[in-house]
Amino acid sequence: MPDSRADLLARVMEFAQRDGLADRSLREIATGAGTSHRMLLYHFGSREGLLAAVVGAMEARQRATMAALAETATSPADLMDGVWRQVSSPAVRPFVRLFFEVFALATRGGPGAGQVLPGLTGSWLDEAAAVAERLGIEPDPALLRLGVAVSRGLLLDLLAGATIEEATAAHDLFVELAQGRGIEAVR
Repeated sequence: MPDSRADLLARVMEFAQRDGLADRSLREIATGAGTSHRMLLYHFGSREGLLAAVVGAMEARQRATMAALAETATSPADLMDGVWRQVSSPAVRPFVRLFFEVFALATRGGPGAGQVLPGLTGSWLDEAAAVAERLGIEPDPALLRLGVAVSRGLLLDLLAGATIEEATAAHDLFVELAQGRGIEAVR
């Protein structure tokens, strides 16, 4: 029975977390995931299409984590800290690198990667607004967009050599400033 797209994607994501994907050929990725490059081409169309699918799946995982953290967060600041700890963790770093690579490909119109751009920020804004409403907070679209941008900027800073302590200190300052904007729950 041929591998399903979902099964292949899961195996590629395991390989990505273990060994990274950014500098790997499609054949190397296929070998690492225990399949053939032809199967990856069949299901994803190109290396860039595969990378875009991995980024999309990881982004969906991270948004689901944010929603799950909202269930136990004691405050919006607690939620923001929990999301930051998750997205900045060393285990997620290979996907962060890949995110920025796929983003660059997509902005240049790389084959298969263009499907990433339309929902790249909008999906985070939608989920963050839903989480804010569940926490009893009136969503502030500008503040939500700024939160996504700050997190991505700090993740890029981590990849460029900042320490986790430096990036987290900047994130903590953003949370403090956001609290001044009124992110505390109204429920």
